[in-house]
Parts: sequence; structure tokens; C-alpha cells
Amino acid sequence: MSEDLISKKELLDLTGISYGQLYRWKRKNLIPEEWFIRKSSFTGQETYFPRQQILPRIDKILNMKDGLSLDELADVFSPALGEVQLDRAQLVERNIVSDGSLLLYQEVHGEPPFYNLDQTLQLYVLDKLLRGGEITREEGRMLLEVMGSHYSRFAGKPCELVLIRKMGVPVFLLIAGGTDYFADSEAKMVIKKPLEHFTEELKLLIGDTGGRIHE
Repeated sequence: MSEDLISKKELLDLTGISYGQLYRWKRKNLIPEEWFIRKSSFTGQETYFPRQQILPRIDKILNMKDGLSLDELADVFSPALGEVQLDRAQLVERNIVSDGSLLLYQEVHGEPPFYNLDQTLQLYVLDKLLRGGEITREEGRMLLEVMGSHYSRFAGKPCELVLIRKMGVPVFLLIAGGTDYFADSEAKMVIKKPLEHFTEELKLLIGDTGGRIHE
């Protein structure tokens, strides 16, 4: 299950953006430095990008750049969300999660008075995957346990969520972005999603408050 890469030339042709735009967005931190992967080719050195991360990011930039400045876009795509603390009612009122996902979280981790950023992200990922029919409730429990135990180790670095099933048995993995990984030929990869996509969506929902937003 090696990471799928796209060359710089193919990226520019596919998206219609220019070389100058690509590197201007890099300078503005709209595209992370670590997504620019240098590899040897028959012509010398070529730049590649992780396909599943760069294409959605460019699509979002193109769709949002007319309404936001590049600096504002950089805030949206930055991993930090500030000291976010939301209570149960705010999570539901802002349509971040459903009551069903909150109940499942409570069964696994208990119910805190306020949810911090990592807890809110866990809930948001759980809710999105459950609503999309991509995981079962039991797999949702496993997701919460894996993210609760290991997500903080990445400390804002790119990270991918992977779900593999073999003979109906699910396994969740958290893998550093840009890492190649391999599995048994009988294992089926069901989910492979960069967690920064969820973080970006979540940030747009709750806003970068820079502090607590409960009352």
C-alpha cells in the first residue's frame, strides 16, 4: 500500500495552476514543505506530491481564494485551533457531531465537562465516518481508542488514518504523512484519509477563536 504520488508537471496540468502559484502558496504555508518530495528520475531530480493530500488542498484553495486572503487561508490550513473548549450543547448546536456520536464517545472515554481540540477532532472524525456508512459502531469504538491513545504523538504533524480489514477483522492505524506502508495481500484497505482534511473542515465549523469559547 505504497503512497500514491503525483509529479509536479502532472499536478500543474491537472489543476490548471501555474508554477508561480504553486510556490507562492508554499511560501504562504498553504501547502506544507513536507509535501514537496524530491525523487530521482531519468531527467535528474523531479518533485512529487502525495496525491490524496495535494489535490483536495488545491481544490479548496481555488474555491476559497476569492473570498479569503492568502493569510486568512493560511490560518484555515494551519494545524492549530487555539485553546478550543466546547461543551456538549455547543457541539450539537454547531452541527459538529450528532447525539449518537457523543453517546458512543461517552461509553468509551466518559463525558468531560468540556471537549478540547483533540477530543473534538475525535468526535468529528467518528461522526463523519459513521454518517457516511464507512464504519460500524464497534469500529467507531476502536477508532476512539486508537485516536485517544496515539493521536497526540503526532503533535500537529501530517498524519493519515487507515482502516484495514482482513477476513472481516478491522484494524485502525495512524501513520505519519508521506510514509509508505505495506500489508498482507489478503487485507483490504477500507479507509485512507489524511487527518488534516478533518482538521481543516472542523476549523471552518468552529472558527479559530484563539481561546475558550464556552460561556
